[in-house]
Amino acid sequence: MNNVLLAFPKGKHKVPTLSYDDGRTADRRLVRLLNDYGIKATFHLNSGLAGEHDRIPLEQTAELYQDHEIATHTVDHPTLARCAKEQVVSEIAEDRRALEKMTGYPVRGFSYPNGSLNRQIKEILPILGIDYARTVASHGDFHMPDDLMEWNPTCHHNQNLLALAETFKQLDRSQYLYMMYVWGHSYEFDQNNNWELIESFCELAGRRDDIWYATPPKNMPIPFACLINCRPWFMPMSNYLLFLSIRIRAAI
Repeated sequence: MNNVLLAFPKGKHKVPTLSYDDGRTADRRLVRLLNDYGIKATFHLNSGLAGEHDRIPLEQTAELYQDHEIATHTVDHPTLARCAKEQVVSEIAEDRRALEKMTGYPVRGFSYPNGSLNRQIKEILPILGIDYARTVASHGDFHMPDDLMEWNPTCHHNQNLLALAETFKQLDRSQYLYMMYVWGHSYEFDQNNNWELIESFCELAGRRDDIWYATPPKNMPIPFACLINCRPWFMPMSNYLLFLSIRIRAAI
């Protein structure tokens, strides 16, 4: 019996990705840094707040984030667990609509404002066209998610980032798939005067031959692409067709 091994493109088994909220002007510096090292990120935006204070105007977002993913974060950043169902639907659906008008591609990702979620909100998200939703509940590990509507990240960038990155870099057991999923707000680097932290992370995690840097098509969210792009590696055609049919059914 042949073993089926899943892998990212070119047989790689590790992927880092970042997730940053609120669309602040510090994103400009962060995007430049990530682009220099070939690291991909998701930027979660509030369309109703764009252009206010130090938030990036909505009309500038498509160009700024063109090599990354734009995802929804609600229109006005409310605490969703305290909102009526109708408001939850409106906040997410209207934010998606505004962002898609700017990007020209389907917006499928989401992060919970203030980390606020409950079972009802999770059940609403797929109906609104959301494929995955990131929380703020870090687990400090590198495993792939088992609940796409409650996708817990590895860490906030202020939570032992460099030690975790060093561990991630050393992971070499190719029978497993690993993801390092970092979240935060770019303005925190200004507030804490610690841009060197994310710079050091990029030096550790960027430009490595043993890592896949998620580069999905524009209609596929980056973390979700990490799952869809898990491919069978060195397997018979019959098993590949079985695997492909399962993945297609799962994606519908």
